[in-house]
Amino acid sequence: MDLHKQKQRPKLPAQWSTSYISYWQPMQPDDHITSGYCWFDYTRNVCRIDGLFNPWSEEKTGHRLWMSEIMYPATNESFKSKVAYSREHMDKQSTFTEQVLNDEVDPCHELILMQDVLELCDAQFQGTCEVLGFEADIWHFQRPNGKGPATYYFKADTNQLLRMVTGDPQKMASVRDFPNFNTREIDPDIFQHVPLKQPE
Repeated sequence: MDLHKQKQRPKLPAQWSTSYISYWQPMQPDDHITSGYCWFDYTRNVCRIDGLFNPWSEEKTGHRLWMSEIMYPATNESFKSKVAYSREHMDKQSTFTEQVLNDEVDPCHELILMQDVLELCDAQFQGTCEVLGFEADIWHFQRPNGKGPATYYFKADTNQLLRMVTGDPQKMASVRDFPNFNTREIDPDIFQHVPLKQPE
């Protein structure tokens, strides 16, 4: 049976936002679960992601990293504001101390997640399963430039993204769940870059 012909590849909504949970599969002892929020506006060709960076090694760097990134492919700019959270002891209860780091501006050629990613990557329909309490359509594809496999889960017969899995879950995969995906109108101010570290 030719499954991929039974469903049209969904295109993400013109505007959407959601909180997210980021974790690994399978989880290793040094892996962290993190969370944040993201906003995508394809009509303006801009997105923003706020949250604790994952993967990020607190053991190697001495801190956890929170970052807000606003991507503007039209001007080839990505604005990053960062805060480092460090603690005296990583293996027992300890207080975190924050330090605002310097803002950065990096090149940005395209959004981190394209609206028509399933079409661009020739995603194939793999059936259905349950994700976050919903019946979900499973779409599998190979990421460009040899980055390996990805599987996206959409609420059945909709363009509502529930989960993104990049990598092979049998070996190591990054998982991002979107528990409250919504298409409410996004205030344009969300995408205004305001430097977090002000000049002294």
